[in-house]
Amino acid sequence: MLETKAILAIVIFVCIYVLIISEKIQRTVIALFGAMIMILLGIITQDQAIHHIDFNTIGLLTGMMIIVNITAETGLFNYLAIWAVKKVKANPIKLLLALATLTAVCSAFLDNVTTVLLTVPITFSITSQLELPVYPYLVAQILSSNIGGTATLIGDPPNIMIGSAVKQLDFITFLDNLGVVCTIIFIITMALMIFIYRKQLHTSNELKAKIMSLDEKAQLKSPRLMKKCLFVLAITVAGFTIHGDLGLESATIAMSGACLLMLISMSGREKIIARVLSNLEWLAIFFFAGLFILVGGLVETGVIKMAAEKVMSLTQGNLPLTTMLVLWVSAIASSFVDNIPFVATMIPMIKDMGSMGITNLEPLWWALSLGACLGGNGTIVGASANVIVIGMAAQHGRPIKFLEFMKIAFPMMILSIIISSLFLFIVYL
Repeated sequence: MLETKAILAIVIFVCIYVLIISEKIQRTVIALFGAMIMILLGIITQDQAIHHIDFNTIGLLTGMMIIVNITAETGLFNYLAIWAVKKVKANPIKLLLALATLTAVCSAFLDNVTTVLLTVPITFSITSQLELPVYPYLVAQILSSNIGGTATLIGDPPNIMIGSAVKQLDFITFLDNLGVVCTIIFIITMALMIFIYRKQLHTSNELKAKIMSLDEKAQLKSPRLMKKCLFVLAITVAGFTIHGDLGLESATIAMSGACLLMLISMSGREKIIARVLSNLEWLAIFFFAGLFILVGGLVETGVIKMAAEKVMSLTQGNLPLTTMLVLWVSAIASSFVDNIPFVATMIPMIKDMGSMGITNLEPLWWALSLGACLGGNGTIVGASANVIVIGMAAQHGRPIKFLEFMKIAFPMMILSIIISSLFLFIVYL
């Protein structure tokens, strides 16, 4: 039988989860409110709550946000978009592939939320000048941001959380294990996108000539600052590749890079520093904090352990069956709810499976990563990057409806999970 505290923890968690999904109340506010209710009712103490906040995840996100926000001041991302358009000679089909590739690569080495914030406005600008329908390009960028983000430790919040929870899964390990399958999924997804929308991707030669006349170098506001940003970004990414050997956490690398960049580029410029820091995604950071406390309440009351025991009894500890269950449940669940709270719930559950007879947890971690990150492509609410793009589309007068997106994206997501299933089975099982 569940104890009273455990029942209360489940009720609070489910109620907060429903409110997060409904978007009736801003999700950061409701997550923090739920966390405080957990503490006030004695389900979890304040010290335990602080212990359950994963400051490595929060530090990594914060550090990368600072670096990207300073880099955005240089106009580099606008430059890259126009450069990409000119490289494909403004061909609409090649343009879709170029913007999707740029989004996927940036999402892998920055993070997908920041990437779409920076690249989607350029997509609207370019498609309007070429008089192209923006919808296919937005869908391609949503899909590619989540696929690209799946490939690395820092690309998608679920991976950041997994890497923080499992110390041996560093930047290189993620890239080695997920890079190839994500590349295959990306190629197949973009080929299908081009096939589906090929009849809509046409423009006139006059409009092509006009956009080819744009000077991408004019977008660069401060070449000197850009060089500093690229230097620090290179050092930071290099640090991610060897942070395990150095005995340092990924958050230490990210925050060190952020501090170095502020030191060499903004020392004594308080107003600019204040603007950069004020532009951080503070709502996302505090949402994480509240979420970690909510999940901590489930851990402390034994709910997570009980759930792990149920899964183990269902699969009888069979590794291939457990791996496939984690992959497909993660994918379907992450399509309809934000993958961040789902992964926060799954991490301690998988850890508990390790103490119940499954000695090799590595396939389960990759299954969780692939399921949660790629599953986010299923619907417009599946991942934070999706929600941001949908909001920006509405602001530009091109609202994207739930079913309109789902009828294209959900089958694509299912295909990516089938490919992931084959990959996991062949390589690990």
